[in-house]
Amino acid sequence: MAEEMAALRGRVALVAGATRGAGRGIALELAAAGATVYATGRSTTGRPSEYGRAETIEQTAELAAGLPGRVVPAVVDHLDPAQVEALCARIDAEQGRLDVVVNDIFGGDPLTEWFRPVWEHSLDDGLHLLRLAIDTHIVTARYAFPLLVREPGGLVVEITDGTAEYNAENYRLTVYYDLAKVAPIRLARSWAHELREHGGTAVAVTPGWLRSEAMLDHFGVTEDTWRDALTTVPHFAISETPRFVGRGIAALAADPDRVRWTGRSTSSGELAQVYGVDDLDGSRPDAWRYVVEVQDAGKPADTTGYR
Repeated sequence: MAEEMAALRGRVALVAGATRGAGRGIALELAAAGATVYATGRSTTGRPSEYGRAETIEQTAELAAGLPGRVVPAVVDHLDPAQVEALCARIDAEQGRLDVVVNDIFGGDPLTEWFRPVWEHSLDDGLHLLRLAIDTHIVTARYAFPLLVREPGGLVVEITDGTAEYNAENYRLTVYYDLAKVAPIRLARSWAHELREHGGTAVAVTPGWLRSEAMLDHFGVTEDTWRDALTTVPHFAISETPRFVGRGIAALAADPDRVRWTGRSTSSGELAQVYGVDDLDGSRPDAWRYVVEVQDAGKPADTTGYR
C-alpha cells in the first residue's frame, strides 16, 4: 500500500477545473498517489464563479491535508490566455517540470436549456457553453504543453461525459451539450497525434453517473444518504463518487506502459477493471455498460454484475 501511495511521488500535475466534481476527485487522488497537484478553478473564497456553487478551489486543497502529495490551489480563468500563461510560468518556476495535464474545465450545465432545439435555445448561452467546454481546453494546451513535452512520457487526460462509442450513437440532449461532450474525445485524438513524437500520451476519460456535489444537491441527498434517492431515481444505484475516476487516472498516470492508451476514449469503469481500483465503498461500478445494457434497454434497475 505504501508503494502504491508513493507511485507518483516527484511528479507534477495540473488539474484544470478542480473546484468540485470529477476535477476535485482527480486532484485528490493524484495527491493521494504522491503528486504535487496544481488545481485550478474560478470559485475562490468570497468570490464564486458564474456557476453559482459554494465550493471553492481552496476547499479542494484543504481536503488534501494529510495526503502523501499536496494540492496547490490556483484561481485561474482558463478563457483568459494571460492567466493560463502565468500559471504555467509559475509551475515552471516552482517545479521545473509538468508530468500530467487533466483538462476538466466545463461549468456549462447552468447554461444548458435541456431538450430544447437549437432554434429555441439561447444562442448567447449556447456559444458561451462551447467556449467553456472547448476554448478553455485549447488555451490550457497552448501554455501547458511546452512544459509537458520537455521530458518524454507526459500524460494528457481530457475529461468528458460519455465514451466515444456511446456518444457516437446517442444524441446528448441539446446540440450545445452534444458538441461539448464529443469535442474532448476528438481533442484527445488530436493531442495524441501532436504528442507522439515527444513520447506523450493523451486519453479521453468519462466518469460514470457521478455523485458530484451538484448531483447530490439536485436529488436532496448527501454522500451518506445518497441511496435515499433510489426510490425516485432507481438507476442512480450505479452512481460513483468523484474519487473513483480519480483513482483510475492516478493508476493510469503511474503506468509505465500508459502509451498503449493514447488516442483512446475510456471510462472510470474500464480503468478500474484494468488497474484493479475500487470506489471509496469498495465497489467497482461499470456505469456505461450498465447504461447501455440496463438503463437504455428499459430494464428495471439492477446493478448485479455491474458493480
